Amino acid sequence: MAPLRFSANVSWLFPELPGLPARLRAAGSSGFEAAEVAWPYTEPPEALARTAREAGLRLVLINTPPGDREKGEMGLGAVPGRQAAFREGLEQAVLNGHLLVRSTGGKDAVAREGLGCSAEFLRLEMIHLMAGRVPQGADRAAVRSEMEAVFLENLRHAAGVLAQESLVGLLEPINTRITDPQYFLDTPQQAAAILQKVGRPNLQLQMDLFHWQIMDGNLTGNIREFLPLVGHVQVAQVPGRGEPDSPGELNFPYLFQLLEDEGYKGFVGCEYWPQGDTVEGLNWLRSYWDRRGRPQAGR
Repeated sequence: MAPLRFSANVSWLFPELPGLPARLRAAGSSGFEAAEVAWPYTEPPEALARTAREAGLRLVLINTPPGDREKGEMGLGAVPGRQAAFREGLEQAVLNGHLLVRSTGGKDAVAREGLGCSAEFLRLEMIHLMAGRVPQGADRAAVRSEMEAVFLENLRHAAGVLAQESLVGLLEPINTRITDPQYFLDTPQQAAAILQKVGRPNLQLQMDLFHWQIMDGNLTGNIREFLPLVGHVQVAQVPGRGEPDSPGELNFPYLFQLLEDEGYKGFVGCEYWPQGDTVEGLNWLRSYWDRRGRPQAGR
């Protein structure tokens, strides 16, 4: 069984540092081989990609744009009347996802500038297709059917766009008990049913164990049942959303072993709020590496 591979979500980790480039450099120096950026749209793509390259990081995951945050939007995939805005956001995510490879002219530019790595090393792998929230004042049960129909329409469109770019789209259930009471997609069962209806191999499930524990528990059973659909895993302790070894409900040594035993090959994203200094709080990860070793680069 191969050891798990970990990615740093630099939108969450290293909050003591100013800006995404500084956080990417810190992730690389802390031993991560990959990074996630929730919303990279405020930074020039080439600057982020160059920083990631210099830090020795793969860039594996971003989110589609949230929409109009001032109006309370948090994704647009299932929001009625916002189909055009979702598609525009998807195109923006794909464009940003190409980062240095596209923004500097592709593989020829990589070779010309002597960057010392392949274009694929810098290329984004996955985009989280955010479902969005139930409209304010609407009854969830009353609008569920309409929102699912919109989501299915948008996901079929997204699957075609992403397939042309060899990208994977992810669906992430977000808990509605603590984090976001209005979010449309909130359980693995709901997400799996939608994926089955869409039926596209480049759309997969994003398993955030923090959200899954809060909504449904039964993590052993749910991991075993849904792992064949999972393209990415994220971790944080429950309920405080801190480091995996912080006090809480989840036994992460057991869960990491379960993921290994079940043959999970993707990245495990560290999406938690550090309880203190981020680097000092990575003792749990250094202990895992000491015990299991680190995956070889590129595996």
